[in-house]
Amino acid sequence: MITVTGVDKPGVTAALFEVLSGHKVELLNVEQVVIRGRLTLGVLVSAALDAEEGRALRDEVETVIHQMGLDVTIERSDDLPVIREPSTHTIVVLGRPITADAFGAVAREVAALGVNIDLIRGVSDYPVTGLELRVSVPPGTGSQLQAALTRVAADERIDVALEDYSLERRAKRLIVFDVDSTLIQGEVIEMLAARAGVQDAVAAITEKAMRGELDFAASLQQRVAALAGLPAQVLDEVAGQLELTPGARTTLRTLRRLGFHIGVVSGGFRQIIDPLARELMLDFVAANELEIRQGKLTGRVVGPIIDRAGKAKALRDFAHQAGVPMEQTVAVGDGANDIDMLAAAGLGVAFNAKPALRQVADASLSYPYLDTVLFLLGVTRGEIEAADAVDGVVRRVDIPPE
Repeated sequence: MITVTGVDKPGVTAALFEVLSGHKVELLNVEQVVIRGRLTLGVLVSAALDAEEGRALRDEVETVIHQMGLDVTIERSDDLPVIREPSTHTIVVLGRPITADAFGAVAREVAALGVNIDLIRGVSDYPVTGLELRVSVPPGTGSQLQAALTRVAADERIDVALEDYSLERRAKRLIVFDVDSTLIQGEVIEMLAARAGVQDAVAAITEKAMRGELDFAASLQQRVAALAGLPAQVLDEVAGQLELTPGARTTLRTLRRLGFHIGVVSGGFRQIIDPLARELMLDFVAANELEIRQGKLTGRVVGPIIDRAGKAKALRDFAHQAGVPMEQTVAVGDGANDIDMLAAAGLGVAFNAKPALRQVADASLSYPYLDTVLFLLGVTRGEIEAADAVDGVVRRVDIPPE
């Protein structure tokens, strides 16, 4: 095992392999990492050399590496596997900021359960700091690790997500977003209620439904009834006032580059969501439809209500239409009516969610930036911005400190 460390510079690898090529060695594995200009290069070789030939190889390697100003160690490694076993899980830590105390707490919980950290890499410096750990979890301790990381996240005010590290994580192909308070800021029905002068009453019903204290279908009917008589033109006005959640365009743009099918499933209304879906080039839409007669809202919806069960059905329908297995789907939402949809998805993400949803989600995000979803999918900020740079759309805005 030949290990080279020091300040990185062009030609180090070439110089090392120039020496190795002069000896009868078989290359078994190479691993390299550069952290802020510091190189660690490991080369595993097999060689049938006598004592004199071994000394000559050692001397030549040390000479050429030292001439380049780096350090090198050479040691036998008969007991080491040529290729490491893959990690079993990924831990993604997000924070603004991630303090040393917070990350130390994660590391302590991991170590206490006998979990080995195989690799750590930075995935983001904007809009939050993100670190990804690939870890090997002993059989039977996954649930204990999840519980421990959940405690750390709450205590340290960071987001910590535990996922299986598998081919499925890298093969997600369909993602579905809730709309209100997820893809967009605020609740559309409350915007309509404000026009009708019943905002407070409708907001109270919405809050109960999102906490899971009130059946969604019943709550929707109550809220829509309060809109009776509202001119239909108000729908277009509200549609023009929608504000996307920060990071939404970046998220959708990146997902399209990755070949994702993208949909929205909403307890809101098609008359408002359809124009947004066309603008954002979404593939699928499922939402309720308001009844309109003689240019005014009747206070009723048309057709089946997209409630908690309806959202899960829509996700399955989209997956069937796209030819995507359910384990390769992602669902993102914030309310209790998203529970079934997140449970059905291969990866269910609670985004600034109510407690009822956080309890069943695979991962919970508490920062108001939708592009943090990308980090859970293994995409880095560097990869996002490198792709954006090609299209000339790299943009960072100042985020005030918390």
